[in-house]
Formats: sequence, structure tokens, C-alpha cells
Amino acid sequence: MRILVFFDLPVLTSQNKRDYRIFRKYLVKNGFIMLQESVYAKLVINTSAANAVTENVKKNIPPDGLVQMMVVTEKQYSRMETLVGEAKGNIIDSDERLIVI
Repeated sequence: MRILVFFDLPVLTSQNKRDYRIFRKYLVKNGFIMLQESVYAKLVINTSAANAVTENVKKNIPPDGLVQMMVVTEKQYSRMETLVGEAKGNIIDSDERLIVI
């Protein structure tokens, strides 16, 4: 499953900018990858993990702006089409697990 986070946050004041940076860093630190500006995705293994991640995101949203989340299956996510531009292939973005110690 994938969790998609879409956000549109104000950056008018220094506090708004700070909130934006903190939220974006939270997403990156917790395993989200950027698909586009203000669109991030994270791979999760099952519904209970997706619920835990969404609850944690809800606890870290900034006070102003718009933040939306959507959970989709891997099959739905794989049917995404790139209409304009090109998809970046340098990000390892699969559900295969590899641990190197």
C-alpha cells in the first residue's frame, strides 16, 4: 500500500516558513519520498501500518494550510501515468526488502 500526502501550506510569514520546513523534514525523516513539490508518498506493508502512519502524520501537521492524505493499493499506484515530463528513475521505490549489514 502507498500513503500519499498532498499539502498546500502558506509561506507568507517566518512562522509559516518554519512550519513548512518542519513538516517537510518530518515527512522525509519518516520515509516519505517526494513525487512532486508538495506531494509525498510512502510505502507501507499493510493496513495497520498505514493507519499508524496516517495517525502520526495527523499529529505533526502545521496549524495553517491544507494537508490531505490518501491510501492506495500497490496495484492502483502502479497504474499512475506520467503525462508531461519524465518520471525520475534514480529513486529506489519498490516493495522488495533488502537488508545489508
